[in-house]
Amino acid sequence: MHVLITGGTGYIGSIAVEIMRTQGFEVSILDDCSTGHADSVPTGLRFVAGSLLVRADIDQALEGVDAVLHFAGKSLVGESVEKPELYQRINVDGTRNLLDAMKSAHVMKMVFSSSAATYGEPKEVPIRESAATLPTNPYGATKLAIDHMITAESKTHHLSAVSLRYFNVAGAHKAERGWLSERHNPETHLIPNVLRSTPNNPVRIFGTDWQTPDGTCIRDYVHVVDLVNAHIKALETLTGTGHEIYNLGSGTGYSVRQVIAAAEKATGQAIPTQDSPRRDGDPAVLVADISRAKQYLQWEPSLGIEEMVADTLQSFQ
Repeated sequence: MHVLITGGTGYIGSIAVEIMRTQGFEVSILDDCSTGHADSVPTGLRFVAGSLLVRADIDQALEGVDAVLHFAGKSLVGESVEKPELYQRINVDGTRNLLDAMKSAHVMKMVFSSSAATYGEPKEVPIRESAATLPTNPYGATKLAIDHMITAESKTHHLSAVSLRYFNVAGAHKAERGWLSERHNPETHLIPNVLRSTPNNPVRIFGTDWQTPDGTCIRDYVHVVDLVNAHIKALETLTGTGHEIYNLGSGTGYSVRQVIAAAEKATGQAIPTQDSPRRDGDPAVLVADISRAKQYLQWEPSLGIEEMVADTLQSFQ
């Protein structure tokens, strides 16, 4: 099978490229490298350095393709609040262009990297796919808009698609040419920032009095390798038409202090921290119900928080 990976030079996309090519898939990449890194592209792979906003770029990338794994897009919540029009243009309009081009090229299979940000602040935890979708920021709103577009496309043009909704991705993957890992600027994710914490710039813990076992927030994390494997399993289910949505995650979540403890175990050193007040709008617990993914994708995570932290640390060295 020949798979086009949009956003294939980014953190998750580059690891998807590596894992899929080693499993025998033929892989092409479409990416404008606005947040990704061209040096992650393996030698000899077809790489279209183009944009979802340029139809000719998409058409070129889709030549000979059987399916699409769609990772490309903007993904910073704070930036989406400051620049909602940018997120609308790149995420929503770009995906509209991609769907139109796929239809013209008769490519009728897609796995979309959606987000649990589509749910907003849930009334029940763990969060099921049937939960109300009330995103609280433009980023989540664009992911939800794309999910709606894919549903419509599956009904009107017989697209076979899966959307995968997840919270926090972590960890790294060791390829023959070295580690593939997070290279964000600015870095907003907890695990890299915990590992880079110093006495002069300690990682901040926002709230220590939450109604959780250790008083700190609990969030769902999934190892990037497990995440990519879920995308591959989803791709293998695309045998008819329709649009399925699955949550991905640990199913239980990890507290901030558990993440810090894992970092201390990996580094053998105490992690400098600073207790800070709660942030407005932060729920105590955000965890995905992954029972549908277990049942229908035959998927569940195999790597926990210690592997996520240890792999990230090794990728820094």
